[in-house]
Amino acid sequence: MSVRVGTSGWSYPSGKGAWNGVFYPAPPGASKRRKGAFDELAFYAEHFDTVELNSSFYRVPSPQSTKSWAERTPRDFEFSVKLYQKFTHPEMFAKATGEDPSEIGGADVDEFRRALDPLASAGKLGALLAQFPASFKNDANARGYLEWLLRAFKDYAVAVELRHRSFSDDPRPTMALLGEYGAALVQIDEPKFRLSIRQNLLPNVRTFYYMRLHGRNAQQWWRHEKSEDRYNYLYSADELQPIVEAAQEASREVKKAYLYTNNHFSAKSVANAATIKHKLGQPLDGAYPGEFVERYPDLKGIVKILPPRPSDTLV
Repeated sequence: MSVRVGTSGWSYPSGKGAWNGVFYPAPPGASKRRKGAFDELAFYAEHFDTVELNSSFYRVPSPQSTKSWAERTPRDFEFSVKLYQKFTHPEMFAKATGEDPSEIGGADVDEFRRALDPLASAGKLGALLAQFPASFKNDANARGYLEWLLRAFKDYAVAVELRHRSFSDDPRPTMALLGEYGAALVQIDEPKFRLSIRQNLLPNVRTFYYMRLHGRNAQQWWRHEKSEDRYNYLYSADELQPIVEAAQEASREVKKAYLYTNNHFSAKSVANAATIKHKLGQPLDGAYPGEFVERYPDLKGIVKILPPRPSDTLV
């Protein structure tokens, strides 16, 4: 069983860490593209066979959008989808919408399921990611809510990201709950603080394995000017080696395995995902802009270089 490798998100059009002109080729002399002139998802899918959809955390996508994504990607491409923030981050949801996050129920589940239907019907739905904040602690109320969530989405492969150390200090009740529903505990690589969860990178179920790399930018993890600064970190080849070995070993024990890089600043996640694929012995499909390889020279001689594209539409 091979590991599906991709990035967390494919569209980062703004900010200092934008992907345009780095991973997405910029036409000569142009810093921007006219909307609709370049299909970022289609270009991304030339290089990777999966992506973790993170825009669904901020807004439930419409079925029309997910249908379009399915149509614009190859037959064997898979989307893992992050659950809407109302399910996992009630305070953030309330601040963003002004709505009461406690009023969550079947209607919210049905809305999200409708968004997933086109991906599922096309055979392109990977896992659902339930990413909880560091403030989500291991107690009876938290486990009760988690059980409700797992039951509500029991027809899907659910990956649960827990961050607080209380879950690793007393793992048995949570692991039993995840096992009952065939849910994977997300293995995360990120800066470790006193109250951060401790993990062994081993699979907890036989159904599937799910790993996320957030980077190790401890200095800007909690204090940063822009949220993108948190993910401004490039893993070295030596840092990636034990991660690759853990994912490879885990993939032998499960039916499916996913590894996503979330250190998205300036497409560093793309560079690391490409390196991971190379270390796994997987083909590096697609071609990369020369500017990208110049920025990440470790990829020279490993990836194909994209020729200039003067025909691209200019602003």
